[in-house]
Amino acid sequence: MPDSLGSSPASDIETPESMGFFHPSKRPYRFTILMFISLIVLGSYFAYDSIGALAPTLIDALHLDRSTIGNLYTAYSVAAIVIVFFGGMLYDKLGPRRASLLFCCLVLVGATIVAFAHSTFELFAGRLIFGAGSESLIVVQSAIISRWFKGKEMALAFGIALTISRVGTLFSFNTEELISRYFGSYRMALWAAAGFCLFSLLCNLVYVAMDYHGEKVLKLPKPEGGDKIVFSDIKKFTSSFWFVVLLCVTFYSAIFPFTALATDMFHDKWGIPLVSSSTGGFLSQIFDNFIHMFSTAPGITSIVIFASMVFAPFAGDLVDRIGKRATLMVVGSLILIPAHLIMGITHWNPIPSMVALGAAFVLVPAAMWPSVPLVVEEKRVGTAFGLMTAIQNLGLGLFPFLNGKLRDVTGTYTATQIMFAGLGVVGLIFALLLLRSDRRHGNTLEQGRNRKMDLPRIEEGLEQR
Repeated sequence: MPDSLGSSPASDIETPESMGFFHPSKRPYRFTILMFISLIVLGSYFAYDSIGALAPTLIDALHLDRSTIGNLYTAYSVAAIVIVFFGGMLYDKLGPRRASLLFCCLVLVGATIVAFAHSTFELFAGRLIFGAGSESLIVVQSAIISRWFKGKEMALAFGIALTISRVGTLFSFNTEELISRYFGSYRMALWAAAGFCLFSLLCNLVYVAMDYHGEKVLKLPKPEGGDKIVFSDIKKFTSSFWFVVLLCVTFYSAIFPFTALATDMFHDKWGIPLVSSSTGGFLSQIFDNFIHMFSTAPGITSIVIFASMVFAPFAGDLVDRIGKRATLMVVGSLILIPAHLIMGITHWNPIPSMVALGAAFVLVPAAMWPSVPLVVEEKRVGTAFGLMTAIQNLGLGLFPFLNGKLRDVTGTYTATQIMFAGLGVVGLIFALLLLRSDRRHGNTLEQGRNRKMDLPRIEEGLEQR
């Protein structure tokens, strides 16, 4: 975002004193708009995991099997794979304001259909529409933040946005079962998810007004597009990029498909209650659920997200300072293996394993996403991120289904946890291959802030996530 206000007659030029505290060129305006930019995806984060948070209740109330719960996540990912080919083009055509409103409306419509649904067909239709809007909205959010913070506090802005966004996931896992129990209907919990999506749409309207005002005052240039796949670029990618992509799909496939049915696993295998035993009013029970988060099945599931939400900004700063990106990806992949195996083959308390998964979920993404601009030519970064997102969602579409199917066939979660541990082993192999490839290409990923690096490209990687 340029600091100058463009050329104008001398009498019309604003001085710093005349701009005022809340002028679009000032930090208070930027960080206020950042708050609303972050909130436009809060509802989609909440609604995405409402299915997993309510899994035990939905299975009983709707007579669903576990594979159907997994397939509802698969439907989301199928829509995400399709939309990644068109989301960037729509953003270019519509601009940030109209694109964000379009995708916010799709999210709200999808969540509303899920809340209304009386059949599995309606559930799947709602999740497809929801997935098409949600993934595109995340891409648009990244582009909007880049527009307002490029060359300024961009890394900080993305850290703040990620933290605020994942509050939605944390609330979903720690309130949805409580809402269902308190009001006596799982539909009230699904309507709560739709309500959060409506709240995000209202926040989007505030962003639109602020962005329009800022664009008019600062004469902002036409915004750049989001992740777009240019197929002619694909053959130019090095082995380092492909190892990052393969690690991405295996790593995320061992996290999000796992959390889709983790609440059911903790309740079914360990007998952990779905809500805390508080007997106060509704708000009191919500507060008590958060205070005793580690004693409920949905709360334990949210440990992974909670760790990422709190520590992701610090991990990003650590990676910037010390480098060691490939090494950190090796360490994070290694952590996955015993964490999943212990939950699969023992009855030990699952909390330490979830804390370990949380540590891996902090380390690997912080090192992985900013690595892409370092191993890809600058003009192909958009294609790289678009392709990486599409391939990632292939895994996120397949493994929730396999997770539920294995549970239905075997009657236990042992096979599913061995599957996720196996993904950790495969991811570890890709991480080691990446480390070897990086050494052949000059240790680009291992360099830190104090060594010669291409900082603009690192910032571009941060702005994508």
